Amino acid sequence: MRQVKILLVIAAVILSVASLIVSHFLVRDLELEEQRKMEIWAEAMRSFNNAGDETDLTLVWKVMNGNNTIPVVVLDSLDNVLDYRNLSIHAQNAADSAVAIRRKAATMHQADRTIRIDLSGAGYESICYADSLLLKRLAWWPYVQLGVVLIFVVVAIFALLTSKKAEQNKVWVGLSKETAHQLGTPISSLMAWQEVLRETYPEDALLPEMGKDVQRLQRIAERFSKIGSQPELKTENLNEVVSQAAGYITRRISNRVELKCELPEQPLIAQVCAPLFEWVIENLCKNAIDAMDGRGKITVTATEETNRFVIEVADTGKGIPKKDFSTVFAPGYTTKKRGWGLGLSLAKRIVEEYHNGRIFVKNSEIGRGTTFRIELKKR
Repeated sequence: MRQVKILLVIAAVILSVASLIVSHFLVRDLELEEQRKMEIWAEAMRSFNNAGDETDLTLVWKVMNGNNTIPVVVLDSLDNVLDYRNLSIHAQNAADSAVAIRRKAATMHQADRTIRIDLSGAGYESICYADSLLLKRLAWWPYVQLGVVLIFVVVAIFALLTSKKAEQNKVWVGLSKETAHQLGTPISSLMAWQEVLRETYPEDALLPEMGKDVQRLQRIAERFSKIGSQPELKTENLNEVVSQAAGYITRRISNRVELKCELPEQPLIAQVCAPLFEWVIENLCKNAIDAMDGRGKITVTATEETNRFVIEVADTGKGIPKKDFSTVFAPGYTTKKRGWGLGLSLAKRIVEEYHNGRIFVKNSEIGRGTTFRIELKKR
């Protein structure tokens, strides 16, 4: 994908440079051609002014009337306007029109677009001219082409990224569905064996714990089965959802890790998919434990604001560099020797795509810890 994007950029640069070069030569040639035309037109004006009564002016008139594109202003030696052609003048009266024409003539003169013709015994006249509309449009055309090429490259890259994302989504969904399917058979078998053991050893104290683990496996399979399809959001108390996820983690960590929940007394009623949202909290807690190397404190808080619910998971671990705040949610990002780096990516997908919320790194300091923040809109 990276090579394709580089090739697209190189192709765009080559096309743009080639277009600019070709257009530059075209503009230069057309400019020289218009300059030659104006020299001929000025010579026709000189011949007209110096003509006698018997002079044939047919060719002169043809040359003068043949200019229908190049703006021209003819001035006398006192800068009075004698004639003008191909100018768009918007004025309310003749005085304003004369002023506007003189301003255009002055602009042409400053651009060194003036040809002086000497009159026999009557001073001189100045022929001021400017680029034709065609030449101006041609001068701007390369930049239009450049914009079109840039738009093409952006659209092509966006299409490639969208295609890649769609392909990744298919892989995610296929992997999740297959995992849920593969878990289904051993879970059913374990449930059957659990019933056999319950009948054989009804008083065994380990059976309830085994039952909890089987239920846990069922819940995991349910989570995987929901990936790829829009889960059903139900009215839940966030306090209970967060507490249940934190409780599961608490029972499976060492006494060197303190996990504390700070939840409000009033219920936080939100529309969530409890199995998936618990998964998010568990993933954040597990990442916190790994970041602390198995020793430290995790604080999970839930609060209600004006238009949203906020859940934060803070740890006292090693911290995350600021440059990695956004990349920690990318698939494959991990600092562990083992693991696929999919936990935070799954958490982001669940929060943002399924719950229309936000998850991000609120703050982090190297050696002091990290705080992840989840925001859910009130419905």
